[in-house]
Amino acid sequence: MDVSRDAVLKALEQVIDPELRRPVTELDMVRDVEIHDGVVAFTIVLTVAGCPLRDSFEQQVEQALAGVPGVTGVELSFDVMTPEERQALTQKLRGGAPERDGVIRLPADCRVIAVASGKGGVGKSSLSANLAVALSQLGHSVGVLDADIYGHSIPHILGIRQRPVAVDELIVPPVKDDLKLMSIGFFLDGNEPVMWRGPMLHRALEQFLTDVHWGEIDVLVVDMPPGTGDVSISLGQLLPRAEVVVVTTPQKLAQDVAARAAAMAQKTNMRLLGVVENMSGDVFGSGGGEELAHELRVPLLGTVPLDPALREQGDAGAPVVSAQPEAAAAQAIVAIAQEIEALRRERGGIVKSLPLVS
Repeated sequence: MDVSRDAVLKALEQVIDPELRRPVTELDMVRDVEIHDGVVAFTIVLTVAGCPLRDSFEQQVEQALAGVPGVTGVELSFDVMTPEERQALTQKLRGGAPERDGVIRLPADCRVIAVASGKGGVGKSSLSANLAVALSQLGHSVGVLDADIYGHSIPHILGIRQRPVAVDELIVPPVKDDLKLMSIGFFLDGNEPVMWRGPMLHRALEQFLTDVHWGEIDVLVVDMPPGTGDVSISLGQLLPRAEVVVVTTPQKLAQDVAARAAAMAQKTNMRLLGVVENMSGDVFGSGGGEELAHELRVPLLGTVPLDPALREQGDAGAPVVSAQPEAAAAQAIVAIAQEIEALRRERGGIVKSLPLVS
């Protein structure tokens, strides 16, 4: 049986670039298709040499062509894009927009959830990472921005070791379990400290929002730095459409400083969504989150118990929501994600518009 070239190309539409999340045919990555005696031979051109995701391409190609009538074998080879091809790909991903035009490249309907706290040590990053996983499990396409410049821990919690890929002036974030992540930690060696002043921090965050290819995500979870310093102010300026979730522990001191973070969010025109009480239980007590929510006149989105599984899975690089869904902390975080979803439906979501492009 003769193999149809059109049928082969149609089947290859099922092969999705793991990072760019679009079909290889749409991205013009398929080259030199030849068919001889039922064997399909072709080349996929990668954005960079030594792409660590070749196995994904091989598995997808095998599955996609298995159902094409007459195909008896596949010979897949890889090559690297020329500079001209990379430039054309960048233009396609940018939708024809010029490079470095300063536009925040999030879809117009993308919801920005900023997780903030008044002080460090309240479990904000663990909550951010697991909340992103929970929202993904609820059917959302999720990106995570680790904006906690001095305490970047999201890559470790999510178990993402792969670094971003630069395609000309565009940064392609690594993807794991359908989560896209960008963090300053990807650009440092080991546990190297970040020793930057305010303007450098602002520029780095701006680049994460303008030069990163987030693609068609519908939720961006931002792990904010603790407190009300330069980074928090910059993010308020860059993302005034964000909805803020304030994290506190039950103690009175944590409530007071969390209230400051909430006040800063409101002064930068962010929408205060609600409060989460973390580490709730016998050691730290309980009820502080409810008191803070009452003070701020916003809902208490939920309480997360002091659960060893949350810490253990974070250390292991396997978020508790996916690794131990039966754990008390995991169930609490999923419930919080559902509360956040419900608030958007009931209140109409983001009301302040920004000049964003798809």
